[in-house]
Amino acid sequence: MRILKKIAIGLAVVVLVVAVAGWWVLRGQSATLPLDQVTGTDPQLAEPHPQTIPTVRVAKPIGWAEGAAPAAAQGLVVNRFAQGLEHPRVIYAMPNGDILVAEGNAPERVVAGGGSITNWVAGFLFRRAGASVPSPNKLVLLRDADGDGKAEERHELLNTLSSPSGIAWRDGKLYVANHDALLRYDYAEGDTKVTGAPVKLMDLPAAGNHWMRNIILSDDGKRLYVAVGSSSNIADAGIEAEEGRAAIHELNLETGSSRVYGGGMRNPNGLAWNPWNGELWTTVNERDQLGSDLVPDYLTNVSVGVNYGWPWVYWRDVIDERVKIPMPNFMIEYTRKPEFALGPHVAALGLAFTQEGARMGPAFAQGAFVARHGSWNRKPPAGYDVVFVQFDERGNPQGKPVEVLDGFLTKDGDTHGRPTWVAWDKTGALLVSDDTANIIWRVIAPNSAPAPAPKRISGPPLPSRALEDPSARLPIPPPPAP
Repeated sequence: MRILKKIAIGLAVVVLVVAVAGWWVLRGQSATLPLDQVTGTDPQLAEPHPQTIPTVRVAKPIGWAEGAAPAAAQGLVVNRFAQGLEHPRVIYAMPNGDILVAEGNAPERVVAGGGSITNWVAGFLFRRAGASVPSPNKLVLLRDADGDGKAEERHELLNTLSSPSGIAWRDGKLYVANHDALLRYDYAEGDTKVTGAPVKLMDLPAAGNHWMRNIILSDDGKRLYVAVGSSSNIADAGIEAEEGRAAIHELNLETGSSRVYGGGMRNPNGLAWNPWNGELWTTVNERDQLGSDLVPDYLTNVSVGVNYGWPWVYWRDVIDERVKIPMPNFMIEYTRKPEFALGPHVAALGLAFTQEGARMGPAFAQGAFVARHGSWNRKPPAGYDVVFVQFDERGNPQGKPVEVLDGFLTKDGDTHGRPTWVAWDKTGALLVSDDTANIIWRVIAPNSAPAPAPKRISGPPLPSRALEDPSARLPIPPPPAP
């Protein structure tokens, strides 16, 4: 008995030591900078702390009690536009006021560059965060016919999709992005069913760690832009596995030709046209495992040929020493600095600029709304909210993110839901999808007047001359006097 007692005590000591060691390894690194200092146009960048085991702080979704709602900024009210959905992600407003919702989740996938243990851990984290539910693979129409701020009609448009996300529509053509292909359907506005077979416009890199494929049409409807995230954190499975990823593609709908429009963005998501200068803007999720203070997700413009440095570089000229793949020549010479930091690991997704008819009050009259889905690897957690970024009269972001919708995260570290996407309804309210609570929220300043149309910046073009024109050459200074 004495020997058995000693063995039991010895085993208890071993278990205790292993538990303490496990806690020590998995405790994670706390942020040393307040979130306010790592956001805005000039964020403070901390020293990197490379991690083999990432900081893990996954908020468990617990849903919303009956009648409960997020906390809205002063002057705003929030209500449930629709509930009882199935993992609603992207929401898209039709010209007639109908709201299309992509109900989707990740397809079956393997974590790029990860072995069986990595995939097991990833699966555990996905399940805890409410992100492991099977993809519903549907497109749903919601209709608020009487304009009371609640959708009284719900119709299933499509149920044969494959992890759908991006939605666009123009002139009777409905565009839907699956995780692996861009499709086009014939669809008359107001119909409650899509009956015809799709036309595949282009293949897309499938699955990967980032599976969402957001899309947006050009103003003239002749080109369509597709955001495709990376397959991994920092090209962990090799750069060949990232072919066509971490980029925004441009598809010419008249010719069928496509090209990479902008690259070096680890996971671009929300796409929107800046109403003041006509630029394409996007939200981007930056890399992980450099600590809780790095690297800020960001909001930025995307011009043709632009590159933001992933996987080799972040924030214009900071080299990620973990990446062993040879960096292209002159990379830092042409890498672009992001315009606005949204905070590390906040998982910035949906993006919508203020537009004509928006009723969010004077405090939110000119800028962009961003849904921050929430961190899984920051201590303390960040995101789990919708924020507003003020823009100046020339279409440039300024200041710091301002809370619009908060209260998703509880004091105990659980989450009622996770804001995912933003769009405008026909009354001028902002709609916000909540993919773990299966709700679409509606936010409005009820006593505010509809906003006027943003004024596009205009001016005379810069003068230009042909290079062969002698008058275009710079004058050659005379030689110095002897």
